[in-house]
Amino acid sequence: TFRPRKKLPPGTLKYSLHKQAQASLNSGINLRQVVKLPPNEELNDWIAVHVVDFFNRVNLIYGTICDYCTVTSCPTMCGGPKFEYLWVDGNKYKKPTALPASQYISLLMDWVEAQINDEKVFPVTVDVPFPRSFQSLCRKILSRLFRVFVHVYIHHFDRVVAIGAEAHVNTCYKHFFYFISEFDLVPHKELEPLKEMTSRICHELEPDP
Repeated sequence: TFRPRKKLPPGTLKYSLHKQAQASLNSGINLRQVVKLPPNEELNDWIAVHVVDFFNRVNLIYGTICDYCTVTSCPTMCGGPKFEYLWVDGNKYKKPTALPASQYISLLMDWVEAQINDEKVFPVTVDVPFPRSFQSLCRKILSRLFRVFVHVYIHHFDRVVAIGAEAHVNTCYKHFFYFISEFDLVPHKELEPLKEMTSRICHELEPDP
């Protein structure tokens, strides 16, 4: 089943940041502006709450089309004919391995969930410091979540449109894209499969006045 897997406890600083980040999707304001680091907030806290939020959103988006993403329809995890993604986790899959998209995404979600549920990696309270490797891990998480957007947009967007979720998915994507762009969290080569679409729907790409 696909559902939000991580919740932040009310009353914590990260919970208030989480609510602030969530509000941006419902406010109708410029998403490029609302992803900016709020004054007097720590960058790692801001990244952490967004990673958790994006994980939940991407998980739910994929959940709307997962019945149509089968071994037959999607025998490999790809984004069109030019981009294929291989899975490696250093444990069961020590070498990059081609997998059906559904299996790749299931492994990806389980892997991300394990990271964000580890309070040594994603501390919930302010008295626990972030590990030195935190931002590099978040870059890896966000790069992998971006691949789910790639697969959904290129191979399953007809289903997204059919259920009337196009506007919501586009808004989630724009929020994700502006955030990773603001803090340079995903390599440009990873963004290539959706480059044309991004330039079309992300109108706030113009420089700040």
